Amino acid sequence: MTTTVSALFDRYDDATAAVAALEAAQVPRSEISIVANNADDYHRDKNLDKKDVASDAGIGAGIGATVGGAGGLLTGLGIMAIPGVGPVVAAGWLVATAAGAVAGAIAGGATGGIVGALTESGVPEDQANVYAEGVRRGGTLVTARVDDTDAPRIQAILDHHKAVDLAGRRGEYEGEGWTAFDENEPVPARDRIVEARSRVI
Repeated sequence: MTTTVSALFDRYDDATAAVAALEAAQVPRSEISIVANNADDYHRDKNLDKKDVASDAGIGAGIGATVGGAGGLLTGLGIMAIPGVGPVVAAGWLVATAAGAVAGAIAGGATGGIVGALTESGVPEDQANVYAEGVRRGGTLVTARVDDTDAPRIQAILDHHKAVDLAGRRGEYEGEGWTAFDENEPVPARDRIVEARSRVI
């Protein structure tokens, strides 16, 4: 059986280092996913090529770009929009799963977007809500589908690259009155996104 191992990162560079480490640890690219907030146009000045992942995934308005200059999975990063999160760069299986979750939510009233994709993949809903909120506020989510027996090793790799303490982050959010991810909440202002990216763990 497989397990979905996930981690939230405040700094995009830490997340991409974690992705590279997963690839080096022989996790297949097809089993890794990354979703990073782009509400502050962080990726605007990167070397961009045309690619519209949103039209492929069906979950938002495609801005139509791929972030270049990276290897492996990261060469496939595309800019898109996710309801409640806003513009993101994303690559991997979670994008396609999120598209299916959005379609299911529209048809049956279920939770869509990142939360729906994560819960469909076995992530507990309370954790999925924190991951989605973390991305909404400027973070980067990395996930990997791995064999159950390999999950502790893969989680250790993610944690080694400065992953956010999820319970602590939930506590911070709840201290502000937050209860769960709400896709109807406005996307945070650009300066709040920039501030969130600069957090030091």
